[in-house]
Amino acid sequence: MPPAASTIAPHVDALFYAVLGTTTLVGLGVLVALVWFGVRYRAGNPVHRHGDIPAAQARARRRVEVAWTVIPLLLFFAAFGWAARLYVQRAAVPEGAAQVDVVAKQWMWKFQHAGGQREIDELHVARGTPVRLLMTSQDVIHSFFVPAFRVKQDVLPGRYTDVWFTPTLAGRFHLFCAEYCGTDHAAMGSGEVIVMEPVEFQRWLAGHPSARDAAARGEALFRENGCSGCHGAGATVHAPDLAGLYGRPVPLADGSVVTADERYLRDAILLPRKEIAAGYPPIMPSFAGRIAEDDLLDLIAYIRSLAEVRPAPRS
Repeated sequence: MPPAASTIAPHVDALFYAVLGTTTLVGLGVLVALVWFGVRYRAGNPVHRHGDIPAAQARARRRVEVAWTVIPLLLFFAAFGWAARLYVQRAAVPEGAAQVDVVAKQWMWKFQHAGGQREIDELHVARGTPVRLLMTSQDVIHSFFVPAFRVKQDVLPGRYTDVWFTPTLAGRFHLFCAEYCGTDHAAMGSGEVIVMEPVEFQRWLAGHPSARDAAARGEALFRENGCSGCHGAGATVHAPDLAGLYGRPVPLADGSVVTADERYLRDAILLPRKEIAAGYPPIMPSFAGRIAEDDLLDLIAYIRSLAEVRPAPRS
């Protein structure tokens, strides 16, 4: 096993070893019983071979049958409950987790930090700091897998998936693509996650400055693509104001309500007629094929930065 280098890794290992140990004991028990019964009764039972089974022996058999049905069932339920608890823990991103945008493509991993620093096939993070990866694919299905962190998540074209981890050991850890993605799939196994001490990580960030962070680039794209003409504070078009939108519930025209998360914002840009906001006409054009995945993440970063901004009154 690789070193357990994240907060969730020891819990995953404990579950793995518990299931492995239980199945090993059960397997050995079945093997021993099989050999013992094969030797002990190799010639059959001369007493009851042709006669009825005594009532006491029949009751004992029923108890054995109930036991070998109920005990494995309880073990399965215990393993399921344990794994479900870990799944829920893994799905709940901690408050204040550092955000990193990830675009997978044949055949590389592209990372972008909130400060705008970009990396290819290397991801620098700080030890002890929760990191949330917002991931999408530019072409086919990939899978983000860091064995030392015990985290693996499929990365899909046309949608966002996320995964988080809190590294506990400094060092360099292999990053693999765990889904066959084409001819040079093996090349995506040469990536690394580099865990640094917090002070060293801050020095690394300072030594890799970006002209503009993701939100600033998103704001520029917001204006370049004409989004501000409808969604800006001074717009005269009847369109939703994006200030304070991120993370809030959005009533839809069909009566349902969704949360304005990354998935909703992506669909609103690329598939604007999929979920129409209540009270607004479906007049927004689709930007599918007009905005690259990297730029789309910058746009969403800009909208996310407006989460605490109060909407300006419109005339």
